[in-house]
Amino acid sequence: MEEKSEKVNAEQGQLKFEEALARLEAIVAQLERGELSLEDSMAKFEEGMKLNKLCQAKLKEAEQKIEKLIRKEDGSLEWETQK
Repeated sequence: MEEKSEKVNAEQGQLKFEEALARLEAIVAQLERGELSLEDSMAKFEEGMKLNKLCQAKLKEAEQKIEKLIRKEDGSLEWETQK
């Protein structure tokens, strides 16, 4: 079981944000249908939590990159709006 979990973690680390989010949404849909066994539900829930963490990390990383790109020389942020 430990080996499978490590494989899932490695696969998730390679997912793009959109792929991870789509996989998370599919897991939520499966859980909401209530057709899985308790064991399968727990496994899906665990995978979903890992995907959620991955998505949050990728969003935070993107936010930090954007902040670097728009930080002015004096350290303040200048949010540019498209016209």
